[in-house]
Formats: sequence, structure tokens, C-alpha cells
Amino acid sequence: MPDRKMFWRIVRRLFAAQRGRLLVILLALGAGAALTAALLNIQIDAKTRLTKEFRAFGTNVIVAPRETGASAPALLDEAVVRQVREFHAPPQSSAISDLYVVVDASSSRTNLSSKVVVAGKRWEFPPAMSVRGSLKGAPLAQDSKENICVVGSKVTEQLHVQLGDSLRLQNSGREEACVAMIAPARGDEEDNQISTTLEAAQRLAALPEKISLMQLNVSGTPREIRDYIAALAQHVPGADVHGLRQFTDAEAKIYNRISGLLTSTIILVLALTGLCVMAAMTNVAMERKNDVGLMKAIGGATRRVLRLFLAEAALLGLAGGVIGGAAGLLLSIWLGKSVFGVAARPRLIVYPVSVGLTILVAIISAYPLRRLANISPASVFRGES
Repeated sequence: MPDRKMFWRIVRRLFAAQRGRLLVILLALGAGAALTAALLNIQIDAKTRLTKEFRAFGTNVIVAPRETGASAPALLDEAVVRQVREFHAPPQSSAISDLYVVVDASSSRTNLSSKVVVAGKRWEFPPAMSVRGSLKGAPLAQDSKENICVVGSKVTEQLHVQLGDSLRLQNSGREEACVAMIAPARGDEEDNQISTTLEAAQRLAALPEKISLMQLNVSGTPREIRDYIAALAQHVPGADVHGLRQFTDAEAKIYNRISGLLTSTIILVLALTGLCVMAAMTNVAMERKNDVGLMKAIGGATRRVLRLFLAEAALLGLAGGVIGGAAGLLLSIWLGKSVFGVAARPRLIVYPVSVGLTILVAIISAYPLRRLANISPASVFRGES
């Protein structure tokens, strides 16, 4: 216990002896910790935001019927839908059942008619975000008294449809009426479609309890999505479960590039911080030769002497990491807002990681202090070193 008290008393004296140089070291470590914490936070936040943004594009997993080779298009029974519902879905996932049928569509206001693809849609479990095939702000209500249909932009031009117009959808003597809502141009196949409820499409096609496919919007990393697809395929052996690779692969490539760039920058920042601290520590070692010689002359072991200076370096790293890490989290919020237009969300895991890295850099950068171990007390007192 007396040795421990003396140890920390000497450490406090070391801090008080060379405040100027130690302040420079502390500023270098704090700046390095701030940049490290900011870049780490942006890196982790980018992964979450990229996943969210790519999920906003919509469907990334398809449950479709297996190819049969028959001339008629293959369909899925709604029993498959129930199997998918029963399967454990990851958080923030959603699904839509679709049935496609070609009908004669006509507007009661203009009397124009045209062959149009009708896409019947039904939410299978609550969506966490907008899914391809829905009109933001105007979901296809299943329990609405009025059948609402969402008209694609090209169909709107063909039939000169306006908001609120009544449309007639006819197929082989079967007819459905709906009130038109106008969808904005999307640049895909939905511009040529009319979206309505699944039940209305099944009545038009005379295909009760049948669907063309299921569209799933599954959240998670590309690897998590691949694992989900493999597990769902085993759970639903009667269907073809596959992912849309253009979304998952693009997400993985973008994140890998961003992550690689930020990781390289973090390594560079830590290396530069270490070099700055090492240069300052070299000067500190030169100025403390007499102190070390005196310690060794009165019986201090080399190991204990080095332990004093390592403790000093670790405490400097801790102080720089605590202050710089907090500043770095605030810096990441500002950088995210300035560069990406969205403030980065602080991730608590970043703080202890940045503090730990700063302590590690401080201890490694104290390597020049090992030169003090070779100092001879006699040569110090004679003024030779």
C-alpha cells in the first residue's frame, strides 16, 4: 500500500513538472480521438442509413411460383401466403400479395377504353416503410366502401383519367368499378398498370385464393437478407424464393466502399496522432534523464520507472479520449448534416471504442521512454548523458 501511494504521488508530480509539453500531447490525443470518434460514428450510422434508404426502394425478396413449363402462367395458392405469415419475419419487414390480370379499362367520363394490366395488391403484414406498388399517402384500403384504384401515369394519359373519375374494369363478362387516384410517374412497369385490391383482381380473373407472387421488403444487411431468403425457401418448399440482387449487391458495394474509405482515414488519423505524441515523448524523455538517474540511484528498478511513465501516458490517453470522444460525437452530427444533409445519430458504442483506441495509441507512442531504461545513474551524475 505505501508503494502504491508513492507511485501515484510520483505520477502526479510528473504531470506538474512539464505542463506545457504534456498539454501539447493531450491536445494531439484529444484531436485524434475527436476525428476517430466522428469517423467511426459516421461509418456505423452510414450502414444503418444505407439499409434504410435501400429498403425505401421497395421489394428486395420475391416469393414466386415455380416454373411448370405450361402455357398458362403459374400461380401461387394463398396457403403459401399463410406459410410466409407464420414464418418469423425480421423487424421492419413488410409484404404484399399480387395478382396480375389483363382487363379492358374504360373511363365513364371520357368513354375511352384500353387493354390494361390490373395489379391486385394486399398487405400481408403491416409495412414499416413505403413498399413498391403503394401510393404514399393513399394505400389500397381493404375495408373501404368504395373500391379505390391507383392509375399509373401512362394509363392516365391513354384514358385521360382525372382524380376521382369512375373506372370500369371488365374481363370475360366480369366487371369491377373503382374510383381513380393518380399515381406520379415512377419510370417502371407500374406506370402501365392500374393497382386495386387483391380481392377485386381475383374476381376479375375468376381466380379465388390465387396470387401471382409475393413481394417482401426485408430489412437488414445483405448477409442477413441472404440468410432470411435461405431460411424462408426451406419453410416454403412449394415456391421459388429469391432476392433482387441489384438492390442487395448495390447496397453491399456502396457500403464497402464507404466503410473502406472511412477505415483507412481512421488508421491514418491514429498513425499521425501516434507520430505527434511520439515526437513529444522523445523530448520528454530527453528532459527526464536526470530524474530517472536519481530514481535508479536510490534503488528504483527499471521496470518500476518505466511503469511510471506508461501510467502517465495511459492517463493522458484516457483524458484525451474522454474529451475528444465526446467532441467527436458532436462533430459527426455536424459533418453528417453538412456533407450528407442528414445529421448522424450518435452511437454509444463509438465512445468507449474511441477512448480505448486513444489510450492504446498513447501507450504505443510512449516507446521513446524505453530509452530511459538504459540510462546509467553514474553517467547522469557525471554529466555524460
